[in-house]
Amino acid sequence: MVGLFDEERAWQPLAARMRPTTLDEYVGQQHLFGTDQPLRRSIEAGHVHSMILWGPPGVGKTTLAMILASYVDAQFLSVSAVLSGVKEIRAAIDQAKEQLRFGRKTILFVDEVHRFNKSQQDAFLPYIEDGTVIFIGATTENPSFELNNALLSRARVYVLKPIAESDIQSLLSSALKDADRGLGEDGIAVPEHILGQMSAVADGDARRALNLLEICVELAKAEGLDEVGDGVIGQALGAELRRFDKGGESFYDQISALHKAVRGSSPDGALYWFARMLDGGCDPLYIARRVVRMASEDIGNADPRALQIALNAWDVQTRLGSPEGELAIAQAVAYMAAAPKSNAVYKAFNAIRRQIAEQPSHEVPLHLRNAPTKLMKQQGYGEEYRYAHDYPDAYAAGENYLPEALQDAHWYEPVPRGLEIKIADKLKYLKGLDQASQWRRYRRKP
Repeated sequence: MVGLFDEERAWQPLAARMRPTTLDEYVGQQHLFGTDQPLRRSIEAGHVHSMILWGPPGVGKTTLAMILASYVDAQFLSVSAVLSGVKEIRAAIDQAKEQLRFGRKTILFVDEVHRFNKSQQDAFLPYIEDGTVIFIGATTENPSFELNNALLSRARVYVLKPIAESDIQSLLSSALKDADRGLGEDGIAVPEHILGQMSAVADGDARRALNLLEICVELAKAEGLDEVGDGVIGQALGAELRRFDKGGESFYDQISALHKAVRGSSPDGALYWFARMLDGGCDPLYIARRVVRMASEDIGNADPRALQIALNAWDVQTRLGSPEGELAIAQAVAYMAAAPKSNAVYKAFNAIRRQIAEQPSHEVPLHLRNAPTKLMKQQGYGEEYRYAHDYPDAYAAGENYLPEALQDAHWYEPVPRGLEIKIADKLKYLKGLDQASQWRRYRRKP
């Protein structure tokens, strides 16, 4: 006789049916739940505290919260920041208070807690402090950016890592053999190399791997096959994309890696992260804009051609789209990674902006002001200005182009690389003319 629970479980996805119920069944996160780890020993002793579980999708955040509830015999309540509001939060707190009257703890699991605004996050604080709930929040985003300090001070943060391919492959093998919760009764074989391919494509996400296995088995059954072959997995994969959360933590990690590979003069590294971002669905125009930034920030005047090449790549992507545009961006990325590097302009510009923010608004010297009216001329606007083209080398030696209070300031220091070597030589020559001009003026003084 088939019970109601069995019928309900039969309709669940494979990932839900294979959800572990103990820490021994839990896959991955050995740095937290290995046999000798303090956190595991604490949980097995029945001690569970409020925590934030930070990690990518499919690493078992929800599962872990459910397991912890079973270890301390606590009521498990779950709310989602995407689907829930104040009403659902109050209802969960009321249930927790009711259980507390009978001496039973409640684990309140908040999925995607980063999606709650700061005031909504504050709503949990009194109930964490007075012990009404043991709070477990799950997030794929960096808690230090997305959660307020008050909540972080009351809940310890644990980082969950992507699950290793070998662990995912073992999980898939178990699901194939498990006749109760898994696919054992279907009698569909999956060769080891196919399981390995599924594990690699899952990209550290156990749920994704189990979903893929289930789809492949269903496709094989529908075609009357007794084995999942290359053709079946090819159908199931389609245009599978690796983990890439637009606007999320992984997004910024990868663009950071691309930028640093360019700065570090690694064409291979830069092209790899560029391809990874495309593989994950990133808009090539976003990368094109960032490449323009790299050209100015990290190459600058050491090779001014880099900026033009970056702009050309952006233009090709805009005009032609993919794949021609992506190849042009790749060309620009490789060029800039190999180009001489200078952040001299970047440093000088930032230093000047900081100084402007910290100092008074200095007046423009009178000799640098235009004098389009008679009154302005009477006020001395433009007097003693020397037109550079009237002088040798088009340079009015000794002229000052800064506010008087800053006339001796100096920010731009060319680096001894690329074109900036010649720029430095030119500035040194002009400085010599300035010094000679000052010396002549000094000699003429009575």
